[in-house]
Amino acid sequence: MRIDAHHHLWDLQAVHYPWLMAQGEVRFFGDPAPIQRDYLLPEFTADAAAHNISASVHIQVGAADGLAEAKWVDAIAQQAAEAGQWHMKQVAFCDLAADDCEAQLDALSSLPSVVGVRQIIGRAPGEDALTGTQSLLESAAFSRGLSALTQRGLSFDLQLLPELMAPMAAVLADHPSLPVALCHAGSCYDRSPEGIAAWADQLIALSHQPQITAKLSGLGMFAHGWKVADFAPLVEVVIGQFGPSRVMFGSNFPVDSLTSDYHQLISAYEDLIPHHMQDQIFGKTASAFYKF
Repeated sequence: MRIDAHHHLWDLQAVHYPWLMAQGEVRFFGDPAPIQRDYLLPEFTADAAAHNISASVHIQVGAADGLAEAKWVDAIAQQAAEAGQWHMKQVAFCDLAADDCEAQLDALSSLPSVVGVRQIIGRAPGEDALTGTQSLLESAAFSRGLSALTQRGLSFDLQLLPELMAPMAAVLADHPSLPVALCHAGSCYDRSPEGIAAWADQLIALSHQPQITAKLSGLGMFAHGWKVADFAPLVEVVIGQFGPSRVMFGSNFPVDSLTSDYHQLISAYEDLIPHHMQDQIFGKTASAFYKF
């Protein structure tokens, strides 16, 4: 089974996404205008199924109400499963530092499709200065929230910047039983040779922790107009540090549709990932991590 381990869906009438509907704001991943429309399961699966993908993991994407988004996704997942059309799990949002964190997690855990949580630590240098999300690394409440995930058998999707990897590794050292998925290979935003070398060096702090699995996803967000060769050093480093059993593919669609179509994206990974590793990276790793 091939799995896309990182994508999004949205129905702009069903769930409100403040970041998506902001007008005239160019983001680090590009101008969102082309994706300011409904992006639903049939459109996504048409692209994915053309490449023998039959299952996926929906990742929360900044809804105003995280539980409302999770319920909407769960309804879609259950309907698709009952019809035998698609297998989908989801990673929902929870504020792990909130006073009612455990109540939030209990509500999410009641949804059959929920297997994990994402709370973003870092997106892009300029934007993080405004959001203040990096302060979670120093939060005792956040650490308690990570423990609550472990207690419920949920995983954590980690999105952060390279310079935050060492302090995050120190936090995760206190949670060795928590499965962690590193989104977007750790967001290597500086694609100069020096930037890639620094990212690779900082990545070691996370790759040395066996509970962390890396996603080859979102690589186009910091490389608009990319060519296959632009991804090559990143793919090589991730596979070299984590090994194929701890690496999985994610399209990050429709966000990455701003820089390529689905065929171009997955073809690039198929060119770069050694053939004997492709069954693992395109399916087996995600199947085990997300409990398919």
